Amino acid sequence: MHMKFLITGGAALSAACLVIGTSGSAQQINGVPGSPAATNVIDGKQLPPPPEAFHGVIQPNAKDSTPWWPARVVPPKGAPNILLIMLDDVGFGATGTFGGVIPTPTLDRIAAHGLRYTQFHTTALCSPTRAALLTGRNHHSVGNGSITELATGYPGYNSILPKDKATIAEILKDHGYATAMFGKDHNVPEWQASQAGPFDQWANGKGFEYFYGFIGGDTSQWQPNLYRNTSPIEPYLGHPGWNLTTAMADDAIQHLRQLDEITPDKPFLVYYAPGATHAPHHPTPEWIAKFKGKFDEGWDVLRQRIFENQKKLGVIPADAQLSEWPDTLPHWDSLSPEQKQLYAHEVEVYAAYLAYVDDEIGRVVGEIEREGKLDDTLIIYIAGDNGSSPEGGLDGTPNEMAAGNGVLLPVAQQMKFLDAWGSDQTYPHMAVPWTWMFDTPYRWTKQVASYFGGTRVGMVMSWPNRIKDQGTVRTQFHHVIDIAPTLLEATGIELPDSVNGIHQAPIEGVSMEYSWDKANATAASHHHTQYFEMFGTRAMYQDGWIASVPPFAAPWLLGLTKQPDDVMNGYHWELYDLAKDATQMVDLAAQYPDKLKALQALFLTEAKKYNVLPLDNTLLPRFIVPRPSLTAGRSHFHYVGELAHLPHGDAPSILDRSYSISAEIEIPEAGAEGMLVTQGGRFGGYGFYLLKGVPVFTHNLAGLDRMRWAGTAPLTPGKHKLVFDFTYDGPGLGKGGTGILSVDGQEVANHAVPHTTPIMFQWDEDFDVGLDTGTPVDDRDYQVPFRFTGTIAALDIDLKPPQLTPPQQKALEQQRDRNNDTRQ
Repeated sequence: MHMKFLITGGAALSAACLVIGTSGSAQQINGVPGSPAATNVIDGKQLPPPPEAFHGVIQPNAKDSTPWWPARVVPPKGAPNILLIMLDDVGFGATGTFGGVIPTPTLDRIAAHGLRYTQFHTTALCSPTRAALLTGRNHHSVGNGSITELATGYPGYNSILPKDKATIAEILKDHGYATAMFGKDHNVPEWQASQAGPFDQWANGKGFEYFYGFIGGDTSQWQPNLYRNTSPIEPYLGHPGWNLTTAMADDAIQHLRQLDEITPDKPFLVYYAPGATHAPHHPTPEWIAKFKGKFDEGWDVLRQRIFENQKKLGVIPADAQLSEWPDTLPHWDSLSPEQKQLYAHEVEVYAAYLAYVDDEIGRVVGEIEREGKLDDTLIIYIAGDNGSSPEGGLDGTPNEMAAGNGVLLPVAQQMKFLDAWGSDQTYPHMAVPWTWMFDTPYRWTKQVASYFGGTRVGMVMSWPNRIKDQGTVRTQFHHVIDIAPTLLEATGIELPDSVNGIHQAPIEGVSMEYSWDKANATAASHHHTQYFEMFGTRAMYQDGWIASVPPFAAPWLLGLTKQPDDVMNGYHWELYDLAKDATQMVDLAAQYPDKLKALQALFLTEAKKYNVLPLDNTLLPRFIVPRPSLTAGRSHFHYVGELAHLPHGDAPSILDRSYSISAEIEIPEAGAEGMLVTQGGRFGGYGFYLLKGVPVFTHNLAGLDRMRWAGTAPLTPGKHKLVFDFTYDGPGLGKGGTGILSVDGQEVANHAVPHTTPIMFQWDEDFDVGLDTGTPVDDRDYQVPFRFTGTIAALDIDLKPPQLTPPQQKALEQQRDRNNDTRQ
């Protein structure tokens, strides 16, 4: 029995021919079929594509047989390279490209060679926008109704990207693209972020063949929690001055150069998502120096200047009104000299960070140009995944972890950090008035889904070989879910029927390609309807009208304000005609009640359709509600030797409870020191270690207070058992307690502390046994990696139940019951 070539006589073909694959799907074979150089343009209905049938000849002897090679899959002819850039927490009015006072020449360059979109929208928060960007579906449709750290047990909020909504990277990879991701992911469920996997929700499992970046919502740019693919790396060790913003560009350039040298004709998708300008603001000192004194005029004067610039550039309508300044935010002239000095330097560092990252992106674009590929590269540069961030509080903060734990420092105390602002000794964020200014001309900020200050960002596109109406503005209403379908249309690739055997749900966005042509410069938008929702705040857009629910409390209050119990009916709605009122200033709800009712009804329809329900207006409770974890249901943990880089979501939590940590160790004749166990780092965490042989336990409260228990003498050579017992003074969050440090059954330190960390340790640092990765919990004692030089025979952690107040416990029980109900 033998198999024969389909063409009579086995003759080779030099021209392209259409053959039928084993599944019956059409395939375009180019070159000589069966030769090593043959390529295949698949229809992509099934991904990965089914194996190409063997059409050679097999006889018992090789000399009588004819080989046949499956064709290499390539995209359709003319499919461009793609550079997809997304910044973080920028604000519509921050970049010079959209009227701001911070120069962004790379963004300017892309705009000059392409189009500037002035009505492009996000979801108002990080993870949701990124999930929507990559899938072309609404954020609740893909399980990301909030950030991964606030996941709850409902389809719209569980932080799990569903398999029936494949990412654009998965689709393009299976069509022959080289796919890579650099920077912030923030779409990995917390309980899947460890070395134990699974890795299907990581970048490598979402279609990116290469990943260089970080998993969580933010990270230090000086000592980041960094991964190459699924392996943690620490390239900053031994390299003072190393910064991720530059290192990431270096890695992307090397990746692009390697692709060009090995396979110059293979198109690429590079998703480039820097940490900037999310806190911590970590530019280099050289960049900070460039902005010295640039903001001394204050936010009132500069906001007016930005507004005027925006009108001159045509990125807002000529008749647009500048939104009002909130009564809750001070005017610059009312500030003390000390406040002005602090706030001005906070924003100098922020501005330096934005300018710095734009410059590094320019280096990546420059590499594409050097390779001669710029004209055939579709660049989409999105200046933010939401509006500017208010999470630094009214005064800013030198440590975002402190603000996240409800600790707000007065200006006088913050001044102690002024000279270090932006260095690795701070984890800084700016004051809210700057945030409001950077969202000019709109109201509100990040987290607010109902007003454009939270959702509208600057976006530019260029593709010189296709977009000819260069340097112009587009005003069509669009949303981040429109990016994936735009990429599909640009590449000539259709949404597959199935991916990995799973039938695919429809794309929910629309392609923006129609807007590229000059003839359609002022055409009506193809995106007619769009809902918005975040933490219960919501809006409904349809063809130029938007119904908006104002936030019940400002987001910089960190969710500590009581919200209405009736999420559906406890808020009032406003109505705006955007054709006449671009900045949502004139509420028409009373004038057009029927229009408002229609949009309210439409929101409910869309909410049911896209998994928005149940609405949840809480913030703090979502941090502490039970969710899947490798620690779920466990109270005892046992470790031997070294374990590094266990993420905080899968680490045993000692917060708000009594606990005991015991270590059975052996000290060599020369003595020993080093870390036994730690979680967190410089800006919040704990460590149990030997310092010059002396046992020490340190609890770092948000980088502001270090509570310490220490022995009196170095341990002698031989075996020892160290125990730290902590009795918590609950119920409630962040209460104090009494710690007892014992050596071989003898108490060596015993004292009480008034407070402990209430909500979280430093989220970009890990749990480690036998060493310390990232940053130290106390720089005065040691420097990383502080590997233990003795032997750890056993390290055990025993946890008592959390001690919460009755309302907190009730909230947890209710959430647990709801989670159980959804599983039944």
